[in-house]
Amino acid sequence: MSETRSPYQYTVLRCVPRVEREEFVNVGVVLFCPERDFLACAWRLDEERLRALAPGLDIAAVRAALEAVEMVCAGEAHGAYGEATRATAYGVRSVGDTPSTRFGFLKAPRSTVLQPGPVHGGVTTDPQAELDRLLSRLVT
Repeated sequence: MSETRSPYQYTVLRCVPRVEREEFVNVGVVLFCPERDFLACAWRLDEERLRALAPGLDIAAVRAALEAVEMVCAGEAHGAYGEATRATAYGVRSVGDTPSTRFGFLKAPRSTVLQPGPVHGGVTTDPQAELDRLLSRLVT
Protein backbone atom coordinates (compact mmCIF):
# COMPACT_ATOMS: atom_id res chain seq x y z
CA MET A 1 0.00 0.00 0.00
CA SER A 2 1.45 3.37 -0.99
CA GLU A 3 1.27 6.57 1.01
CA THR A 4 -1.21 9.25 0.03
CA ARG A 5 0.21 11.89 -2.25
CA SER A 6 -0.85 15.44 -1.49
CA PRO A 7 -0.73 18.43 -3.84
CA TYR A 8 1.54 21.33 -2.97
CA GLN A 9 2.58 24.70 -4.33
CA TYR A 10 5.96 26.35 -4.03
CA THR A 11 7.75 29.53 -4.95
CA VAL A 12 11.47 30.12 -5.22
CA LEU A 13 12.75 33.15 -3.32
CA ARG A 14 15.13 35.30 -5.33
CA CYS A 15 17.63 37.88 -4.20
CA VAL A 16 17.42 40.74 -6.72
CA PRO A 17 20.08 43.25 -5.64
CA ARG A 18 19.35 45.75 -8.42
CA VAL A 19 15.75 45.46 -9.53
CA GLU A 20 16.34 47.50 -12.69
CA ARG A 21 18.90 44.94 -13.97
CA GLU A 22 16.56 41.97 -13.33
CA GLU A 23 19.49 39.77 -12.28
CA PHE A 24 18.87 37.42 -9.40
CA VAL A 25 20.21 34.53 -7.35
CA ASN A 26 17.87 31.87 -5.98
CA VAL A 27 18.19 31.88 -2.19
CA GLY A 28 15.21 29.93 -0.84
CA VAL A 29 11.99 28.01 -1.35
CA VAL A 30 8.57 28.36 0.29
CA LEU A 31 6.36 25.26 0.11
CA PHE A 32 2.65 25.09 0.97
CA CYS A 33 0.77 21.79 1.22
CA PRO A 34 -2.81 22.51 2.37
CA GLU A 35 -3.84 18.88 2.90
CA ARG A 36 -0.97 18.43 5.37
CA ASP A 37 -1.38 21.91 6.91
CA PHE A 38 2.27 22.50 5.98
CA LEU A 39 3.84 25.89 5.23
CA ALA A 40 7.59 26.25 5.56
CA CYS A 41 10.62 27.76 3.93
CA ALA A 42 14.21 26.71 3.58
CA TRP A 43 17.02 28.95 2.42
CA ARG A 44 20.73 29.11 1.81
CA LEU A 45 22.87 32.18 1.10
CA ASP A 46 25.90 31.91 -1.14
CA GLU A 47 27.47 35.13 0.08
CA GLU A 48 30.38 34.97 -2.35
CA ARG A 49 28.04 34.64 -5.32
CA LEU A 50 25.82 37.48 -4.07
CA ARG A 51 28.83 39.76 -3.54
CA ALA A 52 30.07 38.97 -7.06
CA LEU A 53 26.67 40.05 -8.43
CA ALA A 54 26.33 43.08 -6.17
CA PRO A 55 29.46 44.09 -4.21
CA GLY A 56 27.59 46.60 -2.03
CA LEU A 57 24.71 44.28 -1.11
CA ASP A 58 23.74 44.27 2.57
CA ILE A 59 23.93 40.51 3.22
CA ALA A 60 22.66 40.97 6.79
CA ALA A 61 19.50 42.63 5.45
CA VAL A 62 18.92 39.74 3.02
CA ARG A 63 19.39 37.26 5.88
CA ALA A 64 16.94 39.26 8.04
CA ALA A 65 14.37 39.23 5.21
CA LEU A 66 14.70 35.45 4.90
CA GLU A 67 14.31 35.06 8.66
CA ALA A 68 11.14 37.19 8.41
CA VAL A 69 9.80 34.77 5.78
CA GLU A 70 10.42 31.92 8.24
CA MET A 71 8.44 33.82 10.87
CA VAL A 72 5.54 34.39 8.46
CA CYS A 73 5.49 30.68 7.59
CA ALA A 74 5.39 29.78 11.28
CA GLY A 75 2.64 32.32 11.99
CA GLU A 76 4.95 34.30 14.28
CA ALA A 77 5.38 37.48 12.25
CA HIS A 78 2.22 39.17 13.45
CA GLY A 79 0.94 37.52 16.60
CA ALA A 80 -1.87 40.02 17.14
CA TYR A 81 -3.18 39.73 13.57
CA GLY A 82 -5.79 37.03 14.23
CA GLU A 83 -8.68 38.13 12.03
CA ALA A 84 -8.85 41.15 9.76
CA THR A 85 -10.87 42.47 6.86
CA ARG A 86 -9.71 42.80 3.29
CA ALA A 87 -11.23 44.95 0.56
CA THR A 88 -11.88 43.05 -2.66
CA ALA A 89 -13.53 43.87 -5.96
CA TYR A 90 -16.68 42.23 -4.54
CA GLY A 91 -16.77 44.03 -1.21
CA VAL A 92 -15.12 43.48 2.16
CA ARG A 93 -14.47 40.01 3.54
CA SER A 94 -12.99 38.60 6.73
CA VAL A 95 -9.57 37.04 6.48
CA GLY A 96 -8.02 34.84 9.16
CA ASP A 97 -4.35 34.18 9.78
CA THR A 98 -4.05 30.76 8.17
CA PRO A 99 -1.24 29.00 6.28
CA SER A 100 -3.17 29.71 3.08
CA THR A 101 -3.34 33.48 3.67
CA ARG A 102 0.32 33.54 4.75
CA PHE A 103 1.36 31.69 1.56
CA GLY A 104 -0.73 34.17 -0.44
CA PHE A 105 1.19 37.01 1.17
CA LEU A 106 4.58 35.35 0.55
CA LYS A 107 3.94 34.51 -3.11
CA ALA A 108 2.65 37.99 -4.01
CA PRO A 109 4.91 39.83 -6.46
CA ARG A 110 6.92 42.70 -5.03
CA SER A 111 9.71 44.99 -6.11
CA THR A 112 12.21 44.47 -3.30
CA VAL A 113 15.59 42.81 -2.91
CA LEU A 114 13.88 39.54 -1.88
CA GLN A 115 11.23 38.49 -4.42
CA PRO A 116 9.14 35.36 -4.98
CA GLY A 117 9.32 33.71 -8.38
CA PRO A 118 6.36 32.11 -10.16
CA VAL A 119 4.27 29.55 -8.29
CA HIS A 120 4.75 25.92 -9.30
CA GLY A 121 3.11 22.77 -8.02
CA GLY A 122 3.43 19.06 -7.60
CA VAL A 123 2.41 16.17 -5.37
CA THR A 124 4.29 14.62 -2.48
CA THR A 125 3.99 12.12 0.34
CA ASP A 126 6.37 14.16 2.53
CA PRO A 127 6.25 17.98 2.29
CA GLN A 128 9.39 18.52 4.40
CA ALA A 129 11.41 16.09 2.27
CA GLU A 130 10.08 17.80 -0.87
CA LEU A 131 11.09 21.21 0.48
CA ASP A 132 14.59 19.89 1.17
CA ARG A 133 14.76 18.36 -2.33
CA LEU A 134 13.64 21.59 -3.99
CA LEU A 135 16.16 23.62 -1.99
CA SER A 136 19.04 21.38 -3.04
CA ARG A 137 17.86 21.36 -6.67
CA LEU A 138 16.97 25.04 -7.13
CA VAL A 139 19.24 26.94 -4.75
CA THR A 140 22.94 26.51 -5.45
